[in-house]
Amino acid sequence: MPDIALVHPEDRMRADLYNFLGVLLAGPPDEMLLAQCASLSGDDTALGQAIAQLAQVARVSKPKAVTREFNALFIGLGRGELLPFASYYLTGFLNEKPLAVLRADMSARGIARAENVYEPEDNIASLMEMMGGLIVGRFAGGAADLNAQKTFFNKHVGPWAGHFYSDLEAAKNSVLYASVGAVGREFMGIEREAFRMIAE
Repeated sequence: MPDIALVHPEDRMRADLYNFLGVLLAGPPDEMLLAQCASLSGDDTALGQAIAQLAQVARVSKPKAVTREFNALFIGLGRGELLPFASYYLTGFLNEKPLAVLRADMSARGIARAENVYEPEDNIASLMEMMGGLIVGRFAGGAADLNAQKTFFNKHVGPWAGHFYSDLEAAKNSVLYASVGAVGREFMGIEREAFRMIAE
């Protein structure tokens, strides 16, 4: 088990937000997760305002409606409105080189796909959870230092996640997920800028 006590509180908050986005994007939220969203509070920052908006929408959202929204966005008849995979965003096709590169990096870090997950590993939910896990040391080798986090982010998340969240925010089927998209877009911008400032 990782020693969470050794992780800086600010990094723990970053990991929590990555994990929260990962859970929201892995499947439609149930009543308990919607209640958690509704209880969030923001601040005057752009990210804080996006979180406050998510809470406001969650307060009037019902699980059945959000399940329909999730299915329209990500599943659909044949395919959903969005394809939330790195390979698709970076190459225009599924199961391409970005997935192979990710699998090699996952193997090197002792990260394995959960047995009950059948989607390719380069989906946005899995990548959010991987970033959260790297920060707090959920995988082999303990917590990744900032340079290792930066390398993983710049290879697998940074080149496309911001575009995905913008698309999610603007998607015609997005209601609750428009707010999720705004939170993700703002958070990816903060992370990208923070990693840019880290000297190699």
